[in-house]
Amino acid sequence: MSTPDSPLSNCRTPGFYKSPPDGAWLRTPLRALVDGLRRALPQRCTLCTAAAGNRLVCADCAAALPRVATACPRCALPTPGGAVCGRCLAAPAPYEAVVAAYRYAFPVDRLLKALKYGGQLAFAEWAAAGLVEALDARAPAAAADPRNPTVVALPLAPERQRQRGFNQAREIARHAARELGLELADVLARRRGGVPQASLGWDQRRRNVRGAFVATGTLAGGSFALVDDVMTTGATLAEAAATLRRAGAARVDCWVVARTFPPALS
Repeated sequence: MSTPDSPLSNCRTPGFYKSPPDGAWLRTPLRALVDGLRRALPQRCTLCTAAAGNRLVCADCAAALPRVATACPRCALPTPGGAVCGRCLAAPAPYEAVVAAYRYAFPVDRLLKALKYGGQLAFAEWAAAGLVEALDARAPAAAADPRNPTVVALPLAPERQRQRGFNQAREIARHAARELGLELADVLARRRGGVPQASLGWDQRRRNVRGAFVATGTLAGGSFALVDDVMTTGATLAEAAATLRRAGAARVDCWVVARTFPPALS
């Protein structure tokens, strides 16, 4: 039986495993080997099939992806000049800020679905690279919190992870944490499943995730960054962030690869 400190994932082995600790002796040479193979066997762009070097998406297609710009720093929805929106001022969420790399629209939606539902784990590294780029662009705004956050992947319910075979948020989080030189910790678990959020309307999602998470580690005074692939209403991330805050976290930010815009903003 799985336990909260034994995250389910199978990106390296046929079964479930726990990620090796930071600084594992094999990581650096293995990374160098993978990079060398990519240079020796150039990629074709997933989107247009043009030469892409060692990347899955070529430079031209990457430049054309729908990015999130001039957005509210607390919810990542569009606002004039990137000001905090009225909704966040009136009802602040339990997280401090949201950083989103892309708008959840074509072709970003296709790439993330290939990862999440198609098991194409290579897209986790592409997603993490976009997230790191967005974080670098937001670096001056993030200076208000000088502490390096601990990276936390939004967990799946155990039964859903067994069905899928991996947690896409964790695969993205581990690549992002490695690139940023941050710790990836398993301090949050999902204690029950439920109806998939994607099948529910916007107003039903908050009720569906109420009480779904439990903190499993020492959080007192810590700064944490919740990582997920897509943020739609924010209900799941808000519930996860609230769980971390109740357990003692001083600050929680949300880092997402893509942000869904409400119909009025689409």
